[in-house]
Amino acid sequence: MDKPNRNRRIFIIVFILFVALFAYISYDMSSRTTAPWNKPKQLNRAMPGATPDSDSLLLDSLLEEVK
Repeated sequence: MDKPNRNRRIFIIVFILFVALFAYISYDMSSRTTAPWNKPKQLNRAMPGATPDSDSLLLDSLLEEVK
């Protein structure tokens, strides 16, 4: 009756290794990606001035001279 006990122990070890590997891959993927709501902020930090200001229409209308 040593067989079922040994098989159970092997299953538990394999299960723990699988969960640890899955957790590591998930952490690695999440650290390399950016959430969609943070992408403009990240682009501004990388290249200041790359994204237009939120009020770009006001900026364009101020550049036009009024006759």
